[in-house]
Amino acid sequence: MSEPAPRGRTTVTSRALTRVSEAVAAETFGVRSGDVRVDLSDRNGLLALVVNTPIRVAPLAGIDRSGGMRDSTIIERAARGQGSIHSSVTAITGAEIAHVTVHLTGVDIARQERVR
Repeated sequence: MSEPAPRGRTTVTSRALTRVSEAVAAETFGVRSGDVRVDLSDRNGLLALVVNTPIRVAPLAGIDRSGGMRDSTIIERAARGQGSIHSSVTAITGAEIAHVTVHLTGVDIARQERVR
């Protein structure tokens, strides 16, 4: 005879979803989680995230003389970050996400380490 199904339910609070989303966004954009704010809303039964975050960038010395960046542009990184946040938050929480909107609120310039 099989065991009866467990009773009860598991819920993930909006605060927990917010904290997970903030941590994922902070890691994605290379900033402290305290600098990230995520607002959650319902979109026809799915979760919508609005992420307000700075983004870490290379110092001006990281720009080559032809005007290009060593890495991709901030806009390209923000677009990739949207997808990364969407997939990571879904994988961690199991929440069905309608969309992720990223608002870049500033830049965090990475310090260059000096060689001794």
